[in-house]
Amino acid sequence: MRTLHSGKQLLVLSVLIILTAGIGVATAQEADNIGFEWGFGALSGSVKDPKLASVTRDTMLKSGDQVKMIVKLTKECFVYVVHEDPAGEIELRFPYDLQQFSADYKVGKNYYIPKGRPWFQLDEKVGRETFYLLASPTRLTDLEALLTKYQSAPATAKAALAKDVVSEIRNVRKRFKTFTTTAERPISIGGNVRGLEGPAPGRRPDVAGITTEISANNFYGKTITVDHK
Repeated sequence: MRTLHSGKQLLVLSVLIILTAGIGVATAQEADNIGFEWGFGALSGSVKDPKLASVTRDTMLKSGDQVKMIVKLTKECFVYVVHEDPAGEIELRFPYDLQQFSADYKVGKNYYIPKGRPWFQLDEKVGRETFYLLASPTRLTDLEALLTKYQSAPATAKAALAKDVVSEIRNVRKRFKTFTTTAERPISIGGNVRGLEGPAPGRRPDVAGITTEISANNFYGKTITVDHK
């Protein structure tokens, strides 16, 4: 009888643990402290009949193709887009500069990358183009310090510093790996998921029409590699 009684106690304890864990998950989901919309569009084909594709994972593009991104905050958080080109050179694509975080940086505004109407065009230097998308409820000061150091360094020191920047991005992702929950969903309008639309004659499409809403706890990181042919 004592053994049976102990079994009941274990069963009750197990149920309590499961219920507590469920409450913890629900609380974590409600406490998302990162929220933003993100879009990455690639434009290829002829000038008269360009084709827009939403880039959500590793892909292949050709010289002459064009790309453009967009960030729109839905919560106060800090979003970074770092680009590593085929030669290993680093460029902070967003924010446009680190001073922007204390100036023009607000929830609900569309920030295009590059800024304004232009698009990036892939040149003849083929290879791997890597885009690192990072978001945090607080500024990633160690990463910012390395980016600032890289930008002001002489050409002879940039290769080593570029490796330090990429290493720091990987380290940040490892530090937060077990403490994050993430949700991604395509933006919908009137119940319909936004689709890809071709541009009007003589105009490029607006990548704001192909965004994904991202929410996360503590940290968000994504890497997209473009095989540039």
